[in-house]
Amino acid sequence: MISSKPFDDSQLTIPVHYDFASTICFVAHRVLERMRADLDAMGVTLEWRAIDIGAVAGWRRGTRVDGPRRANALRVAAELGVEVRMPGAWLDSRPAHTVALALAGDAKEPAWRERVWSAVFEEARDIGAPGEVERLAADIDLDPERLPALDDHSRLEAATEAAREAEVIGVPTFQVGFPLGGIQEPATMKLLFQRWVDKQKRDRG
Repeated sequence: MISSKPFDDSQLTIPVHYDFASTICFVAHRVLERMRADLDAMGVTLEWRAIDIGAVAGWRRGTRVDGPRRANALRVAAELGVEVRMPGAWLDSRPAHTVALALAGDAKEPAWRERVWSAVFEEARDIGAPGEVERLAADIDLDPERLPALDDHSRLEAATEAAREAEVIGVPTFQVGFPLGGIQEPATMKLLFQRWVDKQKRDRG
């Protein structure tokens, strides 16, 4: 049934499932930064949702990232013009995700994502190392009292289970009526997002 309610661009939110340990998620983060004006023009807001993709895909923390998997991530980064210092092993992103989930909807949350990703993929820092999350939080002037218990992963586990139910099998995944995985050049992403926007307008009348 088509609603007679006037279409409201402010309602257009695209969930993006991500993991801080993923190189291609970092690449997507940078590509989407370039698209900010396009997203604003379409009335689209991205809702970043942290998940533990290792728990979904069976990747063990600390496992070496090499061979075709590494080569593919570096190829995508190069093709999209994103410089990256890719970790040699799959990092423990759970503490950083715990903070991201605690900050959901807060003005500090975008700064947290930027700080964590730049630390991993530009500064080659291990976000799972003891004290690292606290140091990164200090970098964005996040009150230490606002930090959640970093070893309590219950919220992350719930978010990961919700992603499984939404048929997320990799990251980044954009929910545009179906799970859209990966990242492509801005022109292609804009086209895909615009198709979703147009469908929302048709469906909402």
